[in-house]
Amino acid sequence: MKTLGPPTGLKPPPRHAPARLRSTSDLRTLQRLVTHAVVRPLAPGDRLQARWIDGRPMREVAEEFIKPNDRLSACDRLEIYNRMYWFRLFEAIADDSPGLKAALGERKFHRLAQAYLAKYPSRSFSLRNLCSRLPDFIRDEPSWTRPRTALAHDLARFEWAQTVGFDGAARPVLDPAPVTQPQRLRIGLQPYLTLLAVGYPVDDFVLAVKRRNALRSEASNAVEAGRAGRRAKRVPRPRPARTYLAVHRLHGTLYYRRLEPAEYRILSALAAGQPLGRAVVAGGKRLRPDQVSAWFAAWMKLGWLCPAAPRPLRP
Repeated sequence: MKTLGPPTGLKPPPRHAPARLRSTSDLRTLQRLVTHAVVRPLAPGDRLQARWIDGRPMREVAEEFIKPNDRLSACDRLEIYNRMYWFRLFEAIADDSPGLKAALGERKFHRLAQAYLAKYPSRSFSLRNLCSRLPDFIRDEPSWTRPRTALAHDLARFEWAQTVGFDGAARPVLDPAPVTQPQRLRIGLQPYLTLLAVGYPVDDFVLAVKRRNALRSEASNAVEAGRAGRRAKRVPRPRPARTYLAVHRLHGTLYYRRLEPAEYRILSALAAGQPLGRAVVAGGKRLRPDQVSAWFAAWMKLGWLCPAAPRPLRP
């Protein structure tokens, strides 16, 4: 695997650490150098890179700001923090992407995560946002997931939607009182609700992976207790099938629900700001009034509908 460059978005590191900390400027210089050293992508084998950004031996750079001890060199001590940083991020991505990891396999998923974090390093105080750009990265750089890029992209979108669904913002639900001009009414959708049109039944696949992982954990605990555990089999990758999904939460619990194609089109039109009349027309000519009525009743019960956000004023 090729060695990746430094994460994007950081100010360039200083060439050398300050000899002494005489000012806050010196402290900032040291902090910037240490940050670059800690977040520098790992070399093959998950080791500290042997060369610094400018080509100098890493040993020379590390010795400028880290003291060795009787057991570890400056590089050894730096490598501990370098690996801890990356392994924690890898763990967080794996926890949020069990389906993607299962579809790609351990090694390929690890390489994808490393390349993704090199381009889109963590910039938030919370690991919650770590995978927010993973779907775009998979779409824009398909070499990391080829030949399963389409499946990987769908899985990344679906699994990020679960993060949004779990703790995304919520708005007051729509008042069911009658309105004078229902055809012109604009209805919004809850910010935590994500609509997905995907090429694979990713919901079934991810659910099967989570069940498999739970079985593995159960088997591991059984072995530790001295009992024979059931061996969890690999979940087969899903076959292509057009699937429409809504990922949401209800009473603090995450859910995902299959949608009819026409149901998806109506909801998508509402999300795009179309008035109610046009949104219903977007569902297609074969819709029956009782179908639409039943869908709206279900959406209201689930709390999906809310007043549309105010439209920005034209200058």
